[in-house]
Amino acid sequence: MKWWFRQKLHTQVVIGAVLGIIAGIALRENAMILDPIGQIFLRLLKFLVVPLVIATLMSGVLQMRSVGELGNVGARFFAYLTVTSLIASAFGVGMALLLRPGQGLDLASIDAEEVETEDFSFAEQLLSWVPDNFFLAMSETSMIPLIIGTILFAIAMMLIGEERLPRIFAMVREGTEVMLKLTNMIIQVSPYGVFALLAVLVGTTGTEMLEAATKFVVADVAGILLVAVVVYPCVLMTFARINPLRFYRKAWPSTIFAMTTSSSAATIPVSMRIAQDNLGVPRKIYGFTVPFGATANMDGFAVALGVISIFAADAFDMKITAGLIVQIILLGLALSLGAAGVRGAGIVMSAVLFEALGLPLDLIPLLAAIWPIIDVAHTGLNITSDLAGTATVAAQTQELDRRILNAPTVGMHQTTAKSDASQQ
Repeated sequence: MKWWFRQKLHTQVVIGAVLGIIAGIALRENAMILDPIGQIFLRLLKFLVVPLVIATLMSGVLQMRSVGELGNVGARFFAYLTVTSLIASAFGVGMALLLRPGQGLDLASIDAEEVETEDFSFAEQLLSWVPDNFFLAMSETSMIPLIIGTILFAIAMMLIGEERLPRIFAMVREGTEVMLKLTNMIIQVSPYGVFALLAVLVGTTGTEMLEAATKFVVADVAGILLVAVVVYPCVLMTFARINPLRFYRKAWPSTIFAMTTSSSAATIPVSMRIAQDNLGVPRKIYGFTVPFGATANMDGFAVALGVISIFAADAFDMKITAGLIVQIILLGLALSLGAAGVRGAGIVMSAVLFEALGLPLDLIPLLAAIWPIIDVAHTGLNITSDLAGTATVAAQTQELDRRILNAPTVGMHQTTAKSDASQQ
């Protein structure tokens, strides 16, 4: 036991993941006995999301020197996520056109299930982002209205000034410290949660549907790998003068954690610590970009939407034209921006995609069967993109601490210790 507690936290997480896979293979369906442990861990992470986002986002905004500086950071990050999401969707379409996973699919072998959906309207989706009840957004974890509302509150405080609101500014800073400390406490149990989640996933996921959709999975993962090894390195080298290999060595704890939980929102606490302690990004930037990116920056899902669209079009004998490809890529951007950063959102948005393209929903059960497997890679790419964009914005605004970036890699346990020390 002493040996275990001497290990760094990220080492414990990797060990927990390996043991979870082994336990899942050995226990199979009986691995469900571990599900309560994994669900407790996920509930604790979700418990953190709303107060952590409000505290860190408001703290990050208030550390900006002016509304203009906030607009500068926000505009750069939004431009980054828009361009990368478009490219990711295009890569997904390209890989699906290359492999054509939907050709020859026997739809009669798939049992259709009823999926509740509604017609897609970009105008309605845009309106849904505007908060009409801040407390309702908190209770329903509606992240985009919550983020927009928090930013508006912070801008109002910034315009009034700390001289007139000293107690409220102090409360925001102290509240952020409390949330970061609480985050550190919950992250300490992550090896046990990761063990349980992976054991249940491996033990209960069937292989029949996966075998039927092997080409789909290959196209999806290939698109994700292309984005990771082509797009982000080009962005980092061109706009931030950051060595991509150094970035990946620094960012990997967040990527692994995201792949384990399949939740961008649940990975926000880890990404914030990695941004500060490994990448050298100040809180005023990562406090804005990381929570916003966890909701709006879904490059992995954009890749999947591109693959799904061509997969479904082939399966239902829809003629693939240049106009359809452009429509698919733009839908990939719009739907990925609106996809919630939580597990399972992809199935609902896939149903919306099918409705927008005028396709039946018969493929939804197949997607639901394989989604837990492919979503691992999606979430890992999403979080990697958040951190790449965060580092790029910090570099462009001359706020990146390259001494920290070029220092030896800091693991999760060490970032916890450093965060605790900074609060004392």
